[in-house]
Amino acid sequence: MNPKSYSRRILLCVSGLSPQIVTETLYALTLPGEIQFVPTEVHLLTTAEGAERARLTLLSDDPGWFHRLRQDYGLPEIRFTLDTLHILRSAEGRLLDDIRSAADNEAIADAITAVVRELTADPQCAVHASIAGGRKTMGFYLGYALSLFGRPQDRLSHVLVSSPFESNPAFFYPTPQERVIYGPDQQQPLDASAATVMLADIPFVRLRDGLQEALLESGASFSAVVAQAQRNLAAPRLVLDSESYRLRCGETVLSLPPVEFAAYAWLARRTLAGQPGVCRNRISAADTAEFLAEYRALHCEWDQEMDRVEQALRPGMDTRYFDNRLTRIHRRLIRALGKPGAQPYLVHSDKKRPESRYALILKPEQIRFVGEEAEGGAGTFEEDCIVNGQDLPVFIHNSSL
Repeated sequence: MNPKSYSRRILLCVSGLSPQIVTETLYALTLPGEIQFVPTEVHLLTTAEGAERARLTLLSDDPGWFHRLRQDYGLPEIRFTLDTLHILRSAEGRLLDDIRSAADNEAIADAITAVVRELTADPQCAVHASIAGGRKTMGFYLGYALSLFGRPQDRLSHVLVSSPFESNPAFFYPTPQERVIYGPDQQQPLDASAATVMLADIPFVRLRDGLQEALLESGASFSAVVAQAQRNLAAPRLVLDSESYRLRCGETVLSLPPVEFAAYAWLARRTLAGQPGVCRNRISAADTAEFLAEYRALHCEWDQEMDRVEQALRPGMDTRYFDNRLTRIHRRLIRALGKPGAQPYLVHSDKKRPESRYALILKPEQIRFVGEEAEGGAGTFEEDCIVNGQDLPVFIHNSSL
């Protein structure tokens, strides 16, 4: 869907001491052309001093350059108020005038991430982000956050202003009529209407679909979101721990309820043994026995469930039982890894109807069970879950889900 066809269209900018980045970008966005995008609202991420400059130069009655731009070019109502000025704060909540420490740097990364996450959570809106203003780190974090959370309708750009108008504090946009301003030396008169302003569209990789659902909904830090995106880039590798019912998928750890763990381990062992996938429409007694053997082998506190499981499978494992296990396994994998990240670990069909077979698509050398001999020796689950000397986060989901 074309970004300009969305009912809510947001221009999101970062700025420091040069609020004219807003009017320059807005002017360029409204020009006829491929990038044309008239926003319904403007949001500005800035410092405390930057917010004050934006208030005085853009939103005041005089000079009020934002209002003048709308009037000069007949633009519709655009919501840009003090409420849409997002002032960056330190980790302690102090309003920032500048980025002066590593802690400040981390705080602005989290703040920018939070705003981008919130705006992109609305499916009825399109976001156009400009990285032209503010410190380079602010533009970097905005671009990176859009890469993490951006959707097909979202765009990223940089505004280009012709010389000698670039960085001129008296220039806000090319006026429709002649308007005289002066250069930095206050000696050279310039005609603002002669300036050229254009946008450079910046392509970016969209990683949103690979993020955990929790990271899309919660206030996770910039570093946590980046770490999850990085985990999804790791080569597929599956480690199963029958003692704790945990899986390590790449560099992400999650737990399964015993029945689901047994079903997943059963299919993993079939892959290790080079056996064909399971035909869900014709699950044999031997197949059911393999699953039950896997379940009985678990050392768990849920032994009272054994009778219930065996009773349910006494007539054999039917399609409904098999599908229920897969659905619950897939739900947990997708919650922990995101849809693209979960794909290598899901149970896939070979789609050879009418007797499709279901199996893991991982290769045997990508699968191992903790405590069982494998190439390279058998290690503990904890050893497998340490990368670069750091424990990996464990994502444990409620077994009732």
